[in-house]
Amino acid sequence: MKKAELLAPAGDLEKLKMAVLYGADAVYLGGEAFGLRKRAKNFTVDQIEEGVNFAHQRGVKVYVTLNIIPHQDDMTGVEDYIRDLDRIGVDAVLVADPGMFMKVKTTAPNMEIHISTQANVTNLETALFWYQQGARRIVLARELSLEEIKHITANIPEDMTIETFVHGAMCMSYSGRCLISNYMIGRDANRGDCAQPCRYKYNLVEETRPGEYFPVFEDEQGTFIMNSKDLCMIQNIEDLIEAGIDSLKIEGRMKTVYYLATVIRSYRMALDDYYKDPKNYKFNPKYLEEIKKVSHRDFTTGFYYGQAKNDAQVYTSNSYIRGYDFAGLVLDYDPASKIATVEQRNRMFLGDQIEIFGPGQDHFSQKIEYMTDEEGNPLEVAPHPQQILKIKMDQEVAKDFMLRKAYDQEEK
Repeated sequence: MKKAELLAPAGDLEKLKMAVLYGADAVYLGGEAFGLRKRAKNFTVDQIEEGVNFAHQRGVKVYVTLNIIPHQDDMTGVEDYIRDLDRIGVDAVLVADPGMFMKVKTTAPNMEIHISTQANVTNLETALFWYQQGARRIVLARELSLEEIKHITANIPEDMTIETFVHGAMCMSYSGRCLISNYMIGRDANRGDCAQPCRYKYNLVEETRPGEYFPVFEDEQGTFIMNSKDLCMIQNIEDLIEAGIDSLKIEGRMKTVYYLATVIRSYRMALDDYYKDPKNYKFNPKYLEEIKKVSHRDFTTGFYYGQAKNDAQVYTSNSYIRGYDFAGLVLDYDPASKIATVEQRNRMFLGDQIEIFGPGQDHFSQKIEYMTDEEGNPLEVAPHPQQILKIKMDQEVAKDFMLRKAYDQEEK
């Protein structure tokens, strides 16, 4: 059985490496120009090369975004950049604009091209059009149902693949093509600089009553009329695979390494469970509970099961739900003493109850009974960002395991 690809975001080199280690089959990233996440740290050409080498050594593919809707000035330097990507050996580039598509075709004829969701592909005929131009993957518009996707996957050539978003933030505009940010703040979402004004809190003002604000939806706190829930399809893995989707894409190049590790790990384990016995597969709810331990909004299945209705909107708040803090990252472990060397990411106290998890396995819980600084001096609290600690572990851990603790845990 051909297995669906788990595709993860990489906002910088550390996130790329964590995505690879926690189970991604492929990662997508943006360089310092031409991509739609201008405010992510993104990658220099040298960092892309390092990331590609790291990923390829572990059998993971790397895709690079060239998916802005470019103005003429945005095209400056694109040929040199494409040549660099071709030399480095990236596995594909994502484009949305026909002009950018032609730049890739003429500059690097053998480069694989994926059509971004920004191109708004919503039907079979458009997918076949891009295939005839030389594209070999379509990232479908997020507005399609599973039934519409099945029609496309059943009728495309065998050497064409389909990718869809399965997890992460949703945009209120059609496949991300939006002008609100440009109009209100002067930051162009279609050139990678969205300010997310759809998350703002709006009220209605009548022109002869300036200063009198009326909630658009009857709620004393106002309303967030364009604010979408986050997409989450982890409970519906079998439906995605049976629809013929080749690549399951997680959104989040701006997210933290803790977010990426947690979400990727959960989808990886759910997919592995499915492929062990597809006919008898039953979703394990612990994977959803794991995902809820990172900062998130309420979840929706978007348009997959038909037109998204009120269940896709959040009318009361634009805030994230936050259950746990990322407490630390394991740098090393000594099995003889059971002492882990940990880089602190949030304040920890002696006596705190923490959870520890790593790639492809269940987490375990323990209390911090022993904690020292790097020189072995006992600590009651670790308050300094990225402080190096020594913590005794109840179970064996390894480099790149993560520590987390409940957000509402009483601080001493």
